[in-house]
Amino acid sequence: MRADLRGHLAMLLFSALVAGSFSLGSMVANEIAPAALNAVRFAIASAVIGVAVLVTGGIRREALQAPWRYLVLGGLFAGYFVLMFEGLKTAPPVRAAAVFTLTPVLAAGFGWLLLRQITTARMALALTIGATGACWVIFRADWDAFQAFEVGRGEVIYFWGCVAHAVYTPMVRRLNRGEPAVVFTFGMLVSGFVILLVYGWGDIRTTDWGALPGVVWLTLLYLAVFASAATFVLLQFATLRLPSAKVMAYTYLTPSWVILWEIGLGHGAPTGLVLVGIVMSVLALVMLLRDENG
Repeated sequence: MRADLRGHLAMLLFSALVAGSFSLGSMVANEIAPAALNAVRFAIASAVIGVAVLVTGGIRREALQAPWRYLVLGGLFAGYFVLMFEGLKTAPPVRAAAVFTLTPVLAAGFGWLLLRQITTARMALALTIGATGACWVIFRADWDAFQAFEVGRGEVIYFWGCVAHAVYTPMVRRLNRGEPAVVFTFGMLVSGFVILLVYGWGDIRTTDWGALPGVVWLTLLYLAVFASAATFVLLQFATLRLPSAKVMAYTYLTPSWVILWEIGLGHGAPTGLVLVGIVMSVLALVMLLRDENG
């Protein structure tokens, strides 16, 4: 199988796994501080990936060169997740997922700034359609809300997290020096955990871990294993094989996956007009994936 096709398959699985973090995350966002939640999440994910590193041959000396690279990447992703869960305290899952679909536009910009990756005319059109669909959902298909620019506080907070995510994507390719995805991911996770430990120590220390409801621990395990360890490897695997804009194009599937998660959890589905924005996002994905020269 061609390298680019393997990258596409990795991102398809990535989008499905990430979607669950929106639905489950909104259920626990007000039960535990975002920094404390994500510190434990990074710790568990580090342990899982650490085992994978040992099984696949360990860490070579070359991977330990310039450790600041892992701190940069770990800081970006730790910041993204803290802001995500802070935003999910008030932002509904589907609308938060719509904010996430703005990431490809941002990634295309940072991809040019950091890697000089060119966005073709078709890619630019697809990104515009996707961004329009995202705004349609964010503003609840309400023209008056759009004119007044009525965006919820949670959506604004999460948007800045998405900026960090968009920077992270091209930075992986820029900072990687040939290390396997699993080793590079391990370095980033450990660094992210250290940063969260320092930043969120107050929240970690004051959290009554024994009194947390079962759904928090279930969500923690899902986030650590499926929405962290697995998706980090998938993202870095794909980033080394596809342009940044195409990698992040798969975020356009996230709202659709979230809707399925919400229905499965018994939380209902959005209104018909909002679904128009979801369709626009899927159309943007199809256009981006057909642009094989971009």
